[in-house]
Amino acid sequence: MKRVSCIDLGTVTARLAVADVEEGRVVRLAKQSTIVDLGEGLSATGRISEAAKERVLTCVDSYLMAAHAAGAPVMCVTMTSAARDAENSDELLAQFAARGLAAQVIPGEVEGMLTLLGIAQDFPGTPVLIADNGGGSTEFALGKLENGALDVAFVRSIDVGCRRVTERFLAKRADGIPTAEELAEAHEFASTLFEPVAGLIAAAPMEPACLVTCGGTVTTLVAIDAKLVPYDSSYVHLHELTLAEVERMEAELAAMSVAERAQVPGLQPKRAPVILGGAVAVSEILRATGFDRLTVSESDLLFGLALTAAATVAGEKSPVGWTPTLTALG
Repeated sequence: MKRVSCIDLGTVTARLAVADVEEGRVVRLAKQSTIVDLGEGLSATGRISEAAKERVLTCVDSYLMAAHAAGAPVMCVTMTSAARDAENSDELLAQFAARGLAAQVIPGEVEGMLTLLGIAQDFPGTPVLIADNGGGSTEFALGKLENGALDVAFVRSIDVGCRRVTERFLAKRADGIPTAEELAEAHEFASTLFEPVAGLIAAAPMEPACLVTCGGTVTTLVAIDAKLVPYDSSYVHLHELTLAEVERMEAELAAMSVAERAQVPGLQPKRAPVILGGAVAVSEILRATGFDRLTVSESDLLFGLALTAAATVAGEKSPVGWTPTLTALG
């Protein structure tokens, strides 16, 4: 059994996983999640702010301590959409290097493959269409896991995420309540960028049995719908949401100020500013893919990253064709 630790630094959330991997399966995984808003203000400035860098570094330092305490011998660190967009990502990478961490800014296609690998663990032999809806981008992938090998029909990364949609269309008023026109513009933006996905599905050599979606927005929507306080990952994982349910919650959230959203049971207060933008993106994912419901998964990129890191430790071929850089934790 291999124990590995992985940090995924997204546009909104930083997450740590300490995983035990055996024979190509994650047998135990402990996760921590912190909203750090790495991408706050990025759409306007093109840069990661000093405040965001400080939040991320404080979080990573705590994750390093947790990984050490858990006895993980190695760690890998990935950064996604915000780091791909920011012109000063190298400044943050240098700060990680000073801590002995070789962080990697991964392409959207690698992000999608890792997520597909993680999600497919729960659907062996079944073609699944996955959508990883993050803060700055959404990764789509279609494939199946058969006899431990990943068969991939396509992967596509599209720059639509809850933080990006929010900053472009839904944050023009101090209270965060958008006009009907602003909300319609947000939907049109997401719909237009997601439009090519239908063609990719139609041309694929396999037909998806279901749409499986991961990310902070969909897990939060399940929590809001069920008024989950405290959050219960066993309830959320593999729970279904229909398009009608997403649309109802979007309408309710759109009528609230950010301060009012922060009081909604099941919604982390720090996610209140971006949850509406996320709901817009999720509803358009459903429309673009032609599904009237989705399955929510917590077996996401972190699962795929843990499996890939463990394969690297064992000297085996990467299951996604990309190899993480590992840091030894002394």
